[in-house]
Amino acid sequence: MIRVAIVDDHAVVRSGLEQFLATTGDIELVGVAANGLEAIELTAETAPDVVVMDLSMPKLDGVEATRRISAEHPSSRVLVLTSFSDRTRIMDALSAGADGYLLKHSDPEEIATAIRSVHTGDAPLDPKAARALLEARRTATESGSLTDRERQVLDLVRQGLANKQIARKLGISERTVKAHLTSVFSTLGVSDRTQAALWASKHLHDN
Repeated sequence: MIRVAIVDDHAVVRSGLEQFLATTGDIELVGVAANGLEAIELTAETAPDVVVMDLSMPKLDGVEATRRISAEHPSSRVLVLTSFSDRTRIMDALSAGADGYLLKHSDPEEIATAIRSVHTGDAPLDPKAARALLEARRTATESGSLTDRERQVLDLVRQGLANKQIARKLGISERTVKAHLTSVFSTLGVSDRTQAALWASKHLHDN
């Protein structure tokens, strides 16, 4: 059973998600919160497997709440569910530790599938959000457009290291590694680690 907490400042959204999750056989709702501060308290009290997190909320926004939850409760994964698809919001959320990013136009089954994916360690990304990332950096295909940290992560991927090993080697969280890789994939126009590693083998050390 996947234990889930819902965080959204709109009662209609919370209610709709509650009603839908009640119909799933493998997902259990452990609580709801209306802002980021409540989300942190709820996570501390219930230790959910997955926190479904809105971004725009009063008192404390979803990005900062995600950052704190990721730091204080690393076993609770965060799936962002928001109406924002701009690159800045997406990267802020991923950098804060979010494990997945969905938009609110997603149908209920897509949300349930994303919850399951995040729980198993995958990083689901809404197609519209993925396009926003790709379009923002579609012309940035040279290694010089990667940050120093992104090049470090990419080089370790080229060497065959897993995310957990990369995180340990660089002294950063595994979630931060995932965020860097999301950015790298978008920059290079690739869809997986193998393609990124092949690109790195051809280009990374030529500069």
